[in-house]
Amino acid sequence: QLQLVESGGGLVQPGGSLRLSCAASGSVFNRYTMGWYRQAPGKQRDLVARIGSGGNTYYADSVKGRFAISRDNVKNTVYLQMNSLKPEDTAVYYCNTWPPFMDWGQGTQVTVSS
Repeated sequence: QLQLVESGGGLVQPGGSLRLSCAASGSVFNRYTMGWYRQAPGKQRDLVARIGSGGNTYYADSVKGRFAISRDNVKNTVYLQMNSLKPEDTAVYYCNTWPPFMDWGQGTQVTVSS
């Protein structure tokens, strides 16, 4: 079964940038549409962005124009470039297929604060 490991989170100031990575372990995921999800404290987990095998992308309205999703099928890795970060972007970020059918990993914490 596909296993995913998220990394790249951290503490940044508003307006800053982060690049998240999601690497496969145990299997490749180049056949799947992949998504980034996030869950803030007290909130449900929502889709942030997704990218298909052909490179087609979708972004939630809240991040459109600020985030960019990409993938490297050779490295079995999906990325999320986050620019112009806002405090409301603070959340644990997860990767998974879209729709999500793999077990959720631990995610990576993104905190946007002064």
